[in-house]
Amino acid sequence: MAKPVHSMIRVRDQAKALDFYKCAFGLEIADHLNFDDFALIYLRHPSSPFEIELTVNHGRKEPYSLGDGYGHLAVVVEDLDAEHARFEREQLAPGPLRDFKHNGATLARFFFVSDPDGYKIEVIQRGGRFG
Repeated sequence: MAKPVHSMIRVRDQAKALDFYKCAFGLEIADHLNFDDFALIYLRHPSSPFEIELTVNHGRKEPYSLGDGYGHLAVVVEDLDAEHARFEREQLAPGPLRDFKHNGATLARFFFVSDPDGYKIEVIQRGGRFG
């Protein structure tokens, strides 16, 4: 059976991306591979083997076009309200808290934040389907 291991995104400013993912989600560098024209940086949280692969194309000046096909990554947290407040204190510009309902019952509580390259990340309250 296939096991998901990473999701790759292209980033323009390596330092800004690394600072964001460490501050926002506690992701640490698991591996960093340098090549002549690009670098691959694998980020991981101690609680999960799943990684975010940052691809940095050296010399890239213009922002990447995210197009209309990209959706978002998602993470779960124990205390959504506390995380939202922390994101505000860290000036990470979180979106508003949302209460997503289905048939009158709360399916999920969440907010979105964008990384320095514009990729959306959904931060979800742990529980229910997102245990």
